[in-house]
Amino acid sequence: MDPRKLTLFVSAVANCLFECLPARELAVLAAVFTQLGDTLETLAAAAELRGRECE
Repeated sequence: MDPRKLTLFVSAVANCLFECLPARELAVLAAVFTQLGDTLETLAAAAELRGRECE
């Protein structure tokens, strides 16, 4: 996917969620996605360190 299209998609999803969810739920969802991104980054780095591709 083109990186520009990806950022547009992410922004569109964020705007839709903003319209649908109250601030407290948005904050929890943001924290969940932050944790998901951090965990995925950790797993990818550990896999690279061990010299294997992600499956």
